[in-house]
Amino acid sequence: MIDPIRAAAIALYDRYTHEGLDRRAFMAQMTRIAGSAAAANALLLGIAASPAAAAIVDPADKRLVARRESWTLPDGRKMSGYAAALRNNKNKRASVLVVHENRGLNAHIEDIARRVALTGFYAVAPDFLSPLGGTPANEDTAREMIGKLDLAQATADGVATLAKLKRRRTGNGRVGAVGFCWGGAMVNRLAVNAGAGLDAGIPYYGTAPSPAEAVKVRAPLLIQLAGLDTRVNSSAIPWADALKAAGKDARVNFYKGVNHAFNNDTSAERYDKGAADAAWAQTMAFFRQHLR
Repeated sequence: MIDPIRAAAIALYDRYTHEGLDRRAFMAQMTRIAGSAAAANALLLGIAASPAAAAIVDPADKRLVARRESWTLPDGRKMSGYAAALRNNKNKRASVLVVHENRGLNAHIEDIARRVALTGFYAVAPDFLSPLGGTPANEDTAREMIGKLDLAQATADGVATLAKLKRRRTGNGRVGAVGFCWGGAMVNRLAVNAGAGLDAGIPYYGTAPSPAEAVKVRAPLLIQLAGLDTRVNSSAIPWADALKAAGKDARVNFYKGVNHAFNNDTSAERYDKGAADAAWAQTMAFFRQHLR
């Protein structure tokens, strides 16, 4: 049975991080839910992502070459990001774009890029906050900056980055994208706008475009949804239905009883290991099917 206090706190946190709820009002409501300021702070620590959480793949893992990089966009602007690949793999490898949450490119997303790289793909995690100076250390500031992004321009930057990855000399000409929360929504946007420039997309609990846009999608999509995530599901389920009605290759994995951000192992209250492991296995199988 789901703890009603925990459920209410997670729902409130989702409103705060995605719907612009004022922080003072947020903390006042969290205190009422938890019963005291101390209990509210303790609950919040478990829900919010912890930047100090241990990585699953060590940044210094000797099997990998991983580093910060930058590249030039068609209009001459620079975009920065994090790239990871197996150190001694001489084969031509498909590329996978790893798109961050609304906290920007942080240590957790870099860790996911390394996990992707260990499976044999060339992983690139762009910092979509590059036009605004890059992801700051403070995640509240990062969320404010995400809200100021020109989404059409950010999508165009993503499409341009996919095109660069397709042309990689050591690549096999195929490129996929996986994204989480804000990044999941970006994967949906890339699927609409990239055409044949995207070979496979996997949005994790990302809000979706208008169902009318489904006819523009060419890449197969694997849509990962959390059963308790009513905010995202209100657009993602009609999106999935429209994709199928348009004859697109779209699959939905629906994980019952789990929260938005269930894959984020740095958030103790929302992370669900069973769902995360199952979703990750499906993610890698989908990329192997469509990118190799």
